[in-house]
Amino acid sequence: MSTPHHHHHDHDHDHDHDHAPIEDGEGPPGPFQILERALRELLIEKGILTAEQITRQIELQEGRTPELGASVIAKAWADPEFHAELKRDARAAVARLGITIPDAPELIALENEEGLHHVIACTLCSCYPRMLLGVPPAWYKSKAYRSRVVLDPRGVLAEFGLTLPEETRIRVVDSTADLRYLVIPRRPEGTEGWDEARLAALVTRDSMIGTAVALAPD
Repeated sequence: MSTPHHHHHDHDHDHDHDHAPIEDGEGPPGPFQILERALRELLIEKGILTAEQITRQIELQEGRTPELGASVIAKAWADPEFHAELKRDARAAVARLGITIPDAPELIALENEEGLHHVIACTLCSCYPRMLLGVPPAWYKSKAYRSRVVLDPRGVLAEFGLTLPEETRIRVVDSTADLRYLVIPRRPEGTEGWDEARLAALVTRDSMIGTAVALAPD
């Protein structure tokens, strides 16, 4: 029996989908919630996991937001040693900040510099550095973005409101099941002497995907 042709990592690696809150108090629980609850009770009963560990795992997934990524970028801008480490071994660098990467995909930080701008896509599905940026935006998963950004990156960026100088080379990088990328945006002018918290406020999710640049100080 022939089945539709799916690329093998269309679904299986991308399993940290947003979870509906477990107690959302709206009407009767759906099948997913009933199953989740039963499984949770069983695991707790068998002593495999504590209720606290499960809550922590869910909070960990839901607590992943672009703020985590922004703090990593701000630290790289402010701390040359960390900056070098982030470029050399991004996974180890973020682990030092206490950010763990579940399921061990490799993480590579790509630096934007004068004349070179990186944009991240995942042409096959929606691989995304969730551990640093949270849930991917809907457009990132859309077929239009995934296919067009490779063919016409300049045009797609212009639609995002980002027009780069003609001489800037745009490098589109394709994420895979085993590899996630993070863009290190260029540090905005006029931020000399800023502390990491102020710097982090200039780092947006899209600037770490490459469809935007970091915000200019007001």
